[in-house]
Amino acid sequence: MRLRDSLLLLCTAMLLCLALSAQTSKPSSQSTELPQAPNPNIPDTNAPSSNVPSQDSKQEKSADPSDPPTIFGHSKPDWLWVSGQANIIWQGHFAFHAPYSAPGSLRPKGELTNSRVFTLYTGVRLAKGTEFLFDIESAEGRGISDALGLAGFTDLDVVRNPALGAAPYIARMMLHQVIPLSSKMVESERGPFSLATELPERRLEINAGKISVVDWFDTNSVANSSHDQFLNWTIDNNGGYDYAADTRGYTYGVRVEYQDRDWALRFAEALMPKIANGIDLDWNLRLARAENIEFELRRSALPRRAAVFRFLTYVNHANMGSYQEAIGAFLAGKDPVPDVTAHRRKGRIKYGFGISADQEVSTDMRVFGRWGWNEGNNESFAYTEVNETILLGADYKGIPWGRKFDRVGLAFVSNGISKAHQQYLKLGGQGFLLGDGNLNYGRENITEVYYNLHLWRGIFSSPELQYVVNPGYNRDRGPVVVPALRMHVDF
Repeated sequence: MRLRDSLLLLCTAMLLCLALSAQTSKPSSQSTELPQAPNPNIPDTNAPSSNVPSQDSKQEKSADPSDPPTIFGHSKPDWLWVSGQANIIWQGHFAFHAPYSAPGSLRPKGELTNSRVFTLYTGVRLAKGTEFLFDIESAEGRGISDALGLAGFTDLDVVRNPALGAAPYIARMMLHQVIPLSSKMVESERGPFSLATELPERRLEINAGKISVVDWFDTNSVANSSHDQFLNWTIDNNGGYDYAADTRGYTYGVRVEYQDRDWALRFAEALMPKIANGIDLDWNLRLARAENIEFELRRSALPRRAAVFRFLTYVNHANMGSYQEAIGAFLAGKDPVPDVTAHRRKGRIKYGFGISADQEVSTDMRVFGRWGWNEGNNESFAYTEVNETILLGADYKGIPWGRKFDRVGLAFVSNGISKAHQQYLKLGGQGFLLGDGNLNYGRENITEVYYNLHLWRGIFSSPELQYVVNPGYNRDRGPVVVPALRMHVDF
């Protein structure tokens, strides 16, 4: 009864946020917002950009009144950057139908949890074209069911190993080098990934050190950040992209990118974890590494509207298990249950492909989509248990109702797994996220909607709702209703 009341309270808070938005609406011409510095802590959501971290979009150097504000102004000298963010998410789910469960299941009894992520971004220019970037982060809190039972998990901020605790850690630590290939310069918005106010139109950019691969790969203007956009893992990222990372989402590697006026090509070599979803990285590059290649084209399907299309491929080498070998050993009576971890071999390969696109439809509205696929014979290793995904959605600014910093978003994603992956779970196998002890297979379909409400300066609140059909690909369980409330601060 107490849990049900808590969930109802969460839903009520979401409705109050929406009511506040309606009551405080003003015509945009009467807005009292003061011009603020651009918000550097989250991907730019004002227009489809070519690549958020590289800051390639041609924007004004000075503060724009339409840019999301922050609590404090940022340093004026372009050789230094200091900023930060706090993202707090309360999320729960109501009880749902489930005739059976196992340790890897989403728990059918209602839950209410929260997550908290705090980040300090710093950067300093060492020489012309050379920068040192250093970020400290703290992440804590458990997701619903300890982040188990869903391939498209409902809170991107959750660290899948809660035993790591909330102690601060180094998130990013890297050198950023820009090599000019043309004399023509284009304006660039300063931020935590690039301190420059202008960059060569044609250039090479190199990052080396501790990085997050998805700072540059599989980015999307509409669905890329849990700070002000969607919360689901497979909406903010391509679920089929098993990108190299430890359990916190970071790795060591090198990114090399060529930027031209209308297109870009990027490559990254990065370390893989020693075990699936592990915190320790494997430094044996002969047998464990990840290659990532992405081509980006900035061409619009509509006249005078911005758009970006990205085409991704990747190859992971790691100590991965084989679903087929685990199934064969179980059917032969060698293993009491299918266990993919007992059939790992160093140097195994998982490869995949992805497409990401975002298109501006009007001044206020953008649409986006993603498709992803990876081979499903070897185990899901670094991100989530998805072998194929398709995603569609849109967002809309609050300008028509006088809320220029507000935004509403809606997305639908459908995830699937390979035949071997299905059979492994049906026979009782456990993945690092999934395992109901049985499986009546159906695609995991998720709908998510949010309203990002600007409260004051860099403070935002977002009520949001997710509806999950066939959680963990299991038709015997669900559907599941997952409400959430996010508080976000940029400073």
